[in-house]
Amino acid sequence: MRIHLCAVGRPRAGPEQALIDDYLARFGRTGRALGLGPCVVHAVEDRKGGGPAAEAALLARAVPAGAVILALDERGRMMGSPEFAGLMAGWRDAGRADLALVIGGADGLDAELRAGADAVLSFGPMVWPHMLVRVMLAEQLYRAATILAGTPYHRV
Repeated sequence: MRIHLCAVGRPRAGPEQALIDDYLARFGRTGRALGLGPCVVHAVEDRKGGGPAAEAALLARAVPAGAVILALDERGRMMGSPEFAGLMAGWRDAGRADLALVIGGADGLDAELRAGADAVLSFGPMVWPHMLVRVMLAEQLYRAATILAGTPYHRV
């Protein structure tokens, strides 16, 4: 199952981007044998300032046809890493070819996009900067792959 990280905003070089690159590379190596990955990043920008609705249209174009959509939003469901890994494995085992992980802009995700997602995930009730959400998501992808592979990276 190919993974697509679809997010509003273009990242700048820096420590956050280095962490994202590192975790996605690790995910690619570990996930390959599990039928997960690679992860492709699709960064979109709303240059006209149209807000969440305009960003949702750009994100929708970045999502491959037929992909499972997992939206990241503070109103979503909180889950532990093993549950997240199981969710991904379930979609993979059901024959889904693509999983799109969608991160909105500064004002969050458009309600219609969120409502149309297959699942909505929250990293907690706090609001996180977009680049940190990307880092945390990249790390959780790698952690999910290690859980499914049975390696000792994830400790309970």
